[in-house]
Amino acid sequence: MKISVIVPVYNVENYLEKCLNSLVNQTLEEIEILVINDGSTDGSQKIIDDFQRKFPQKIKAFSKENGGLSDARNFGIDRASGNFLAFVDSDDYVSENMFMEMYDLAIKNEAELVICNLQKVDENGNVTQKLTQIPNLSEKIELEKNFSVFSDLSYFACNKIFKKELFDGKRFQKGMHFEDIELIPQILLQCKTLAKTDAFHYQYLERINSISKSHTERGFDILKAVKNVENAFENSIYSLKKNELKGFQILEGVYTFLAYLAFVKDDDVYKKMNKALKEFIKERDISVIEILNYKRFGRNYLLSLSHKKRIYYLLNFFGLETLLRKIYMRTRF
Repeated sequence: MKISVIVPVYNVENYLEKCLNSLVNQTLEEIEILVINDGSTDGSQKIIDDFQRKFPQKIKAFSKENGGLSDARNFGIDRASGNFLAFVDSDDYVSENMFMEMYDLAIKNEAELVICNLQKVDENGNVTQKLTQIPNLSEKIELEKNFSVFSDLSYFACNKIFKKELFDGKRFQKGMHFEDIELIPQILLQCKTLAKTDAFHYQYLERINSISKSHTERGFDILKAVKNVENAFENSIYSLKKNELKGFQILEGVYTFLAYLAFVKDDDVYKKMNKALKEFIKERDISVIEILNYKRFGRNYLLSLSHKKRIYYLLNFFGLETLLRKIYMRTRF
């Protein structure tokens, strides 16, 4: 088997059929699709049963008690037989030649990990944002020579295929809210060669209810994830590349954390998280100048953002949290 695609399912009856159709119609023949029903209470299981009946050679269906996204993914990893692993969220969908192209790139370039671009879509299928992953680099990427990838990359699990051996002894951390940020960088640190395609193969659905929901103390998991990656970094073959580690700390520990913090409504939680961020920055001796000068893909990151986001970040960097809170409780990005 060339690729095992792991699809955790939880109460997605309105989206699951589109997701599974995009997978059973892949041009890559040697593919297995592990669909893990993680305790759904809606009509998801009926859809899974229908697909398994129609495509018994491709669909492997499992049902388990609810344990969360990480637990369902780990369940799939333990049962996968493919040389490569892929993860698709059950409300998303992919282009029909995604896994054929990415598998061919892996073999051609002897790559342990292959990356494609992705784009956000709304519930009508309209593209709302294109997310280019590694611009300005060639198809084959030797990580030792291009280690800026470590601090530049978006650590989604879903737009990549991974050599299965990379997960030996490693799993998504159950109960962690930002499991991709915690594990995927650690997987990358085991790699020597990557490959990439510029195709926007992965369609990431941004659901209306997920955009509007408020954020909670689970955001602390971002900082926990970064700390776990720091520990793995120190024990990796790239441990001397401290500049790239600092870039990762700034992108995920500062910018990603602040982006989450903007949607925290509870004042006490906001204050606790803001204090934790200041401690995180102080402990790592990260200066405001380093944050402002951080470059992603060779371009100043702050200047690449919208005017509204730049104001939000700058107010926080210069200690104007009270003013920031008044502004962003009324309007958020």
